[in-house]
Amino acid sequence: MLTRTLWNGREIPALGFGGWAIGGPFFAGTVPLGWGDVDDRQSIAAIHRALDLGIRFFDTAANYGGGHSEEILGEALAGRHDAVIATKFGHVVDPTTKQSLGEEKSAAAIEAIVDTSLRRLRRDRIDLLQLHLNDLPLSDAEPIFEKLGALRQAGKIDAFGWSTDNPDGAAAFAGRDGFVAIQHEMNLFRPADAMIAVIEREGLLSINRSPLAMGLLTGKFVGGTALPANDVRVGSFEWLPYFTDGKVTPSYAARLAAIRELLQSDGRTLAQGAIAWLWGRSARTLPIPGVRTPRQIEENAGALEKGPLPEAVMIEIDRVIGREGSVAA
Repeated sequence: MLTRTLWNGREIPALGFGGWAIGGPFFAGTVPLGWGDVDDRQSIAAIHRALDLGIRFFDTAANYGGGHSEEILGEALAGRHDAVIATKFGHVVDPTTKQSLGEEKSAAAIEAIVDTSLRRLRRDRIDLLQLHLNDLPLSDAEPIFEKLGALRQAGKIDAFGWSTDNPDGAAAFAGRDGFVAIQHEMNLFRPADAMIAVIEREGLLSINRSPLAMGLLTGKFVGGTALPANDVRVGSFEWLPYFTDGKVTPSYAARLAAIRELLQSDGRTLAQGAIAWLWGRSARTLPIPGVRTPRQIEENAGALEKGPLPEAVMIEIDRVIGREGSVAA
């Protein structure tokens, strides 16, 4: 089985469980920020199935569903200290109204946030705590990471990182003791070349969000399926180009059609091929596709049996979609 070595020397499968979708609906006004309605029993069954299949890395955030994702993970993983839990902070959502309250940038507020996450997760220590403010200026991030270092010394967190797509930000804090990971958008449509260069140079863990392009690369929505009104993919966000008005953006549907057979090489499903592309791109990648059903995690975990896409397939995918030179040497 393909594995990754964590900051503490532990070896785990090179695939994680993304917990955004199991948080349920939450909003900024009327704009949806979650993935629609959830069945908590099914979410817990999916987490338990992930454990059965060997998955050990579970990622969430304090704002997903106003903390509901953390609570579900805490319930499902109670007593499972072999599971690695990564969570994030910086966006605040009211747990009752499910409304976004904005950003929290104050270093002084972090310890209380961490204590709340620990309670929800039923843990004494968070394995990996990540700053969730993508575009935060370095001057504002500095005191936050100083505080995270102090919380690490106090034993409340084991390590920390940043959820950001800014390579300069990643590089600025990479040498800090305890700073071990960058969570960033990465999929075959967005190869994150500059970020991967920083991660490989600095020896960080590359945690890949949107590895399936918000579900596009599963192939389930290409036929024009409309998503429910409380799904984040119906919103018009600059960072979410794969869907327009709740349907797959035609240009992305065409690109997927052009590489469908390549992704399905060696009997892979589309999702498995997209995950395998990430592994072929760098030996430091840890994809965290979103999961909310046992069937989804079973399909994702099936990618581990076949491993990375062959280099020849990687090169051909780049050629077909008009991108050269992204395959790692």
